[in-house]
Amino acid sequence: MSAPVSRPPAAEPAPDRLLILSVFVVASCGLAYELIAGALSSYLLGDSVLQFSSIIGCYLFAMGVGSHLSKYVKDEDVLARFIDIELLVGLIGGVSATLLFLLFAWMAAPFRSALYALVFALGVLVGMEIPLVMRVLNGRKAVFSELVSRVLTFDYLGALAVSLLFPLVLAPKLGLSRSGFLFGMANAAVALWTLWHYRLEIPRLRTRLTRGVLVMAFLGCGLLLSENLTRWAERGLFGDEIIFATTTPYQRLVVTRWKDDTRLYINGNLQFSSRDEHRYHEALVHPALQSMPWAKSVLVLGGGDGLAVREVLRHANVQHVTLVDLDPAMTGLFSRNDYLAGLNGGSLKDARVTVINADAGQWLETNADAFDLIVADFPDPSSFGLGKLYSVPIYRLMAKHLSENGALVVQSTSPWFAPRSYWCIDATLREAGFHTHPYHAYVPSFGEWGFNLATKRTGFTPPTRYSVPTRFLDAETTRLMFRFPPDMQPLPVEPNRLNSQGLVHYFEQDWGNVIR
Repeated sequence: MSAPVSRPPAAEPAPDRLLILSVFVVASCGLAYELIAGALSSYLLGDSVLQFSSIIGCYLFAMGVGSHLSKYVKDEDVLARFIDIELLVGLIGGVSATLLFLLFAWMAAPFRSALYALVFALGVLVGMEIPLVMRVLNGRKAVFSELVSRVLTFDYLGALAVSLLFPLVLAPKLGLSRSGFLFGMANAAVALWTLWHYRLEIPRLRTRLTRGVLVMAFLGCGLLLSENLTRWAERGLFGDEIIFATTTPYQRLVVTRWKDDTRLYINGNLQFSSRDEHRYHEALVHPALQSMPWAKSVLVLGGGDGLAVREVLRHANVQHVTLVDLDPAMTGLFSRNDYLAGLNGGSLKDARVTVINADAGQWLETNADAFDLIVADFPDPSSFGLGKLYSVPIYRLMAKHLSENGALVVQSTSPWFAPRSYWCIDATLREAGFHTHPYHAYVPSFGEWGFNLATKRTGFTPPTRYSVPTRFLDAETTRLMFRFPPDMQPLPVEPNRLNSQGLVHYFEQDWGNVIR
């Protein structure tokens, strides 16, 4: 009796193969919405670690809820419900970034609640997608072990693809709003091709097809109009006419203008107003440089707008300035735009200036040059990424780059609005081995603002005259800057160490008290 002839397994139907491939798109979109929400909340609320952690936690919890709820979908309705969910995910996820941005610009109070409500709703819907796909395929007698393997493989590959594309291409090239609409269209496309390939099994085919086309058309219009919507939102947020706006891999840059007042915002936070920035930058640079007539080399960290460099170049003894700023879009904007370059006097194109686009901490670690003056003009320590630039290890690195008689000047937030932050920076400099000379100046756009001048040796005396033209500083102004009234005296705070980043927590608490 002859052995039975084994038959090869039946070929997988084309619609089922497409459904498995759609998992790649579904996974990409799901992670994209999570990244967009995290990036947007970091831009607008600060503290990227807290925002991303809370967004991820909320999203994953919601996905678990969605996965649980998927069991209540009846077997005969699985395909139809998967299509409905894809359209809903595409619609909500597609508009989420623009909707949140508009909400923050025009009604800031409910922003945080709306953010987590959207994240939770998206998480629930995304959590239902994969279980429904697996139920569709399992109902077609697919081998379960192979089914799980293939679905999860495409799920993880999709997550990997978008995790690489988002920071390298999508966020810097398209921006958050357009990226949201693009991924929303991808979800709608999955719904439409599933609807088409399984059209004989889908109830109310015409109604669902009409919905899909309308959602796709709506998202397409949103993609085309997203830049205008973003500018409209930013006009409500900033109030003045926006003359330039771009999203870079590192930050959102917006330049506004009203009459003679030009302002730069980074991630929604004011960096300078052309009406009074001279007060800030004169106070930042001249007390140190005036006391160092022998100084020849200066390092400016941050300050990609070139305004601090402008003040440094007023001193004839300075022969070379190195500017290290992370974002090439920032330094490029203030180099090439005629109007903005006019604000900094063309400083970034001066023959004495070398512009380097790099992370300040990494550059300090790899470079061996020494300087007579270092000016640390970083944004406020509103996140752990920025807080590290104000830490003991970074200040010790800076000390290695200072000549023996050199000085370091650090913008140090407000001793009035953020006193614990201010005195934490002072304590951190002292922990790093510096002798500190704290001072402050009134800048109308910011209020009372603080600086720290740090030296390796004792004996610094504030200057009583200036050899360069100044609009704000004179002998009496300088004398008062280095004196603190009784209500701005030092506070007992801990230095900012890299492993704990206490400065970021002080900063949140200080400004949280101001907002309340």
